[in-house]
Amino acid sequence: MGKENLWLLVIWIYFVKTCASFSTTTEPTLFSNTTDWILDYNDIESKFSLRTAEIPDDDLCYIVPGQPETISQCEFNLQTQTFVIIHGWTVTGMFESWVPKLVSALYEREPSANVIVVDWLTRAQQHYPISAAYTKLVGRDVAKFVKWLETELQYPWERIHLLGYSLGAHVAGIAGLLTDHKINRITGLDPAGPSFEYADEQSTLSPDDANFVDVLHTNTRGSPDRSIGIQRPVGHVDIYPNGGTFQPGCEFQSTMMMIATTGLQNMDQIVKCSHERSIHLFIDSLVNEQHQSLAYRCSSKEAFNKGLCLSCRKNRCNKLGYEVNKIRSRRSSKMYLKTREMMPYKVFHYQLKVHFFSKDKLSFTEQPIKVSLYGTHSEKEDISVTLPQLTANTTISFLLTTDVDIGELLMVKMRWEKDSYFSLSDWWGNNKFNIRKLRVKVGETQAKVIFSAKEGEFEYLVRGGNEAVFVKSKEDQSSRKEERLHKRKMNGSLFKQNTK
Repeated sequence: MGKENLWLLVIWIYFVKTCASFSTTTEPTLFSNTTDWILDYNDIESKFSLRTAEIPDDDLCYIVPGQPETISQCEFNLQTQTFVIIHGWTVTGMFESWVPKLVSALYEREPSANVIVVDWLTRAQQHYPISAAYTKLVGRDVAKFVKWLETELQYPWERIHLLGYSLGAHVAGIAGLLTDHKINRITGLDPAGPSFEYADEQSTLSPDDANFVDVLHTNTRGSPDRSIGIQRPVGHVDIYPNGGTFQPGCEFQSTMMMIATTGLQNMDQIVKCSHERSIHLFIDSLVNEQHQSLAYRCSSKEAFNKGLCLSCRKNRCNKLGYEVNKIRSRRSSKMYLKTREMMPYKVFHYQLKVHFFSKDKLSFTEQPIKVSLYGTHSEKEDISVTLPQLTANTTISFLLTTDVDIGELLMVKMRWEKDSYFSLSDWWGNNKFNIRKLRVKVGETQAKVIFSAKEGEFEYLVRGGNEAVFVKSKEDQSSRKEERLHKRKMNGSLFKQNTK
């Protein structure tokens, strides 16, 4: 872990230093007392390419504000929705590989849509503080573009969806602000943190910038204003996959293996892997409709990791990505979930509550446990979990996840691993707990089930010993009803009517 942090520090040090030098005095003048500026297209430097499903990686046709003939030349479809993709900071001055992937995924989900890519590469290729300041001018360009579409074509605001990555998320926010918040939806994909963590709402993405703003935070590790992605919530719904700090599969060893396999052109993934995961999670929501990930509202990632937040009552859970339910509340909703390291990213979340009985005053820390789940569809064995505290005569709640849909849960096995090969307490101490029952809540179905010892009143959990086996004894009286209501909400018209 030390070597990994050292490498990341070396690679990231220059970026952090340049961010620290950022000064708001470099920002261009943005706001005016008149609205005439929005109809002046002469100073627009950004370009707007209408890409196609057949050739998603090339700019073959540009729509130019003030030149209505380009609308028909690019075959802009007036009868359908428009996605506007806004990239972020770039070192190379070229589009990154995720851009055509997102274009293709949008067309796969909405074949008749317009997918427009904003090209502000010249401004985005500067030193980071300069590019960060340019977000205001690029935001003006985007605002002029969408306003021109509305004025020239009477194109409805409710059909416009801006998707901004990193600095591009703040560009989208400024564009929304400058069009009087009329844009239907803005999706922020890990909005940039440096220079924006403490900035005012006129300079960053914020909930007021569109009718609905949803945000994915995937790389918030580090102190505020030094993390690559912004840490604070900036939307109506802010989702923090895997706590938002670091993403599975982005470990130093994994990224180095990918670089060794694919070439040095992916060297930047050492820094960008978690940051860019926000885009791939959104792509996943477009192309894997049958594997939609659910996120859960929670006060903190620590509480979520204890399994305390798997409720879907009163809009406490939501779909991640394209089909998010547009819940607008006075306060931003911070939501959490776990994911896999590759597509499809969905996992199933379980809360396990266990009371550990013992006549002795046992207390352990950082104890390794293996849990196996058996259901009507499949099974998942030896799921590793580390319990921070294992104390006699206390109830512990913890979160368990699996990427396998096991169906209705029928049996649970638990095994207490040894945390070392040799321990004096194993010879002279009592390392055994009695467990009468387990309480399990399933996040994805909202089922609540009680499991009892398979044989006798208690099962015995012994360090380094055999598995304790628990079988389904009864279901919470309200569980079936809650499960049916949840299923209708997730799959029925009540839930989907607000997703477009």
